Amino acid sequence: FSSWNKKRVIYFFNQLQEGKKMLTKQFKIATGAVVAGAMVLGLGTATPAKSAEMINLTAIDGYSPKSMWVKEFIEFLIPEIDKGLAKTGNYKVKWNQAWGGQIVKPRGVMGAMQKGLGDIGVVTTVFHSDKVPLQMIAYATPFVTSDPVLIARTVDKLVGKYPQYRAAFKKFNQHYLTNAAVLDTYNIFSKKEIKGISDMKGIKTGSAGLNLLWLKNTGAVGVAGSLVKYHNWLSRGVVGAIMLWTESVVNRKMYEVAPYMLKANLGSANSKAITMNINSWNKLPGEAKKVITTAANAYREHVTRAAKAVAKAKEAQFVAKGGKINVLAQAQRVKWANEMPDVASAWAGRLEKKGIPGKAILKTYMDAMRAANQPIVRHWDK
Repeated sequence: FSSWNKKRVIYFFNQLQEGKKMLTKQFKIATGAVVAGAMVLGLGTATPAKSAEMINLTAIDGYSPKSMWVKEFIEFLIPEIDKGLAKTGNYKVKWNQAWGGQIVKPRGVMGAMQKGLGDIGVVTTVFHSDKVPLQMIAYATPFVTSDPVLIARTVDKLVGKYPQYRAAFKKFNQHYLTNAAVLDTYNIFSKKEIKGISDMKGIKTGSAGLNLLWLKNTGAVGVAGSLVKYHNWLSRGVVGAIMLWTESVVNRKMYEVAPYMLKANLGSANSKAITMNINSWNKLPGEAKKVITTAANAYREHVTRAAKAVAKAKEAQFVAKGGKINVLAQAQRVKWANEMPDVASAWAGRLEKKGIPGKAILKTYMDAMRAANQPIVRHWDK
């Protein structure tokens, strides 16, 4: 080669050597990335995300989702529990919902929960004044308050103070979670117009539980029943009136057979309790117990506020559907309250005979109502 050609060959040879080094370096980098990626994938495959442990719960009530408290159980309480458990992802509930007689009728929830036919449910406590008499506190004290939020909170404070509340449910194999006042106030709805107490004389009036005693000395005749029966009873003439709250009357179209309301504002009451079968409760992990307890208290607040909020709207709907409202004069309300039997003292006395401090519980409740500045017509503890 000439010296020029030798220089060209050496130059190209050196370039090839540099290229080889560069390619080797790039190959090593690429190979390392692939190996690292494979290791990451391998680790991901070796340690999969932990799946949530499944908890099976059957929720029951004899009433259908037409009833506000069942609707809110479905739309609020269940999602609230699911949301609470999702925070850690350790547990998940598989829900079986059985409403409106699928498992039991309205009066049968207490017994069904006792036997384990449901894991969690809504007990209509007004049907069971013999089994859970302490839940009747608001039914023993009419003409005191129409605030369902206040009543529900006050009753749960009583539950915290007096162990006899939980003990009553435990006797029937149930763990008490919370109570609910699902109505704003009781009024009288009738087939024929009622303007005052004297117009109630001789009229068979349907209602449930201890509040049938409210009708004593009015001339009306109390007939024990339940929401699912009243429309039929009114249409057939079994009763001529019902003592209920407006939301229930409108939702079940009872204005068709009872187009007159006597707005007596008799008061609200805690007619529901959310309970769990004790065996089902005991099987739950601690985390799930905390979530369900918290969610139940949130449900109490939500459903009682809903009861308060829908009251005016349902009253307007009652009128829009052809209903007529007569407001009972305050003097008549005072007369009714004062001439009513002393249901509170009788209730407290029955508890005292069982070794339960009924009088102290009654005073604690009434003190709470007075502290909340409620428009009390009759001070039942005095």
